[in-house]
Parts: sequence; C-alpha cells; structure tokens
Amino acid sequence: MKTFELYLGLCAVRLLILALAVSPLREIFGIKLIRYRRALGLLCFYYALMHFLTYLVLDQRLMLSAILADVSKRPFTMLGAAAFVLLVPLALTSNTFSIRRLGKAWVRLHRLIYVIAICGALHFALATKVLTDEQYLYLTLIALLLAHRLLRPYLKRSRVRSAAPRPNIATGGGAAIVRLTADDRRSARCGPLRRVQRPRGPR
Repeated sequence: MKTFELYLGLCAVRLLILALAVSPLREIFGIKLIRYRRALGLLCFYYALMHFLTYLVLDQRLMLSAILADVSKRPFTMLGAAAFVLLVPLALTSNTFSIRRLGKAWVRLHRLIYVIAICGALHFALATKVLTDEQYLYLTLIALLLAHRLLRPYLKRSRVRSAAPRPNIATGGGAAIVRLTADDRRSARCGPLRRVQRPRGPR
C-alpha cells in the first residue's frame, strides 16, 4: 500500500516536471510541446489526487484524529496537502472557456504552478529519510526550471537588445555611405538616405 502511494506521488512529480519544462524547451531549444502542456498538467493533478486519496483512505482510513496527528508529527504532509489544494483551481480552469472568461486573471492564477512546484519538491524531499539518486535528479530539475522562470524576464531583455538592428556604415574611396534599415529610419527620424560627399576644392 505504501509503495503504491509513493508511486502515485512520484508519477505526479514527473508530470509536474514535464509540464514546467514545456516553456524552457521552446525558448532555449526550439522544441514546441505547448499543445501537450494542458494534458500534462491535468495528468499531474489526477495522479496527485490519487496519491492524496490513497493517503486519506488506505493509509489513515479517513480518521481525522490520525490525519491531524500525522500532520503535526510530519510537517511535510502539510506541504503536500497545500500543493494539492493549489492544484485544484488550476485543474478546474484548464479549459478554453475559463481562459476566455478569466482573461489576464487566468495567467496570474496559473502562476501558482511555481508555488506548487516548491511545495511539491519539499514534500518529495522530506518524505524519505535518505534521498535516492532519482530524487536528487528530480529536485535538481525542479530547481533549474524555477531558476529559469526567475531569470526569464532578464533573458528576454538581453535577447531583444542583441537582436536590435544596428546601422551599417561602409566607407568607400572619397565618400562615406551610411545605410540604415527602414526601422532605423523611422525610429531615428533621419529621413531618406543621403550620400555624403567630401567638399571639393577649387579646380
């Protein structure tokens, strides 16, 4: 029973990592898996739900006193419960109707996935006395994905700056020709291109 409960939780962690990795894979490596992100998130919720129900029904036998005693004795249980509770509104709003209805609020709501990742990672790490190599791998991946989310605005700004067009100045014999793109002309309001000739002396 305990093995089955741990297996369900492990599957939820794996699916959470895959859902978080969709955006970095697209932005860094150009791998487009955005169409699968909703399915991955919902599968993560279903496995987390089964993990939670297994704990309540098979492990604690729906005894409230036993559940409260376990939470006070092992605080990581509270972290797991918090991650599951936060997953519920995300699962309920993972549909096209909710996206249109909530608008920008939907984006803010689904940023809770990063809080869920932190709670889930702590729950996953504290659930066993000794961490295995697989647990270290998953915790490292979650840490890297969260770090990418924190650095994402700075990475975007740096890419925009590096991709900004620059004037191409070419010099030739007796004349300096400045070539600017159409965007440069509009932004700098420099008007049409001009060929600048060096002043000639009297003949």
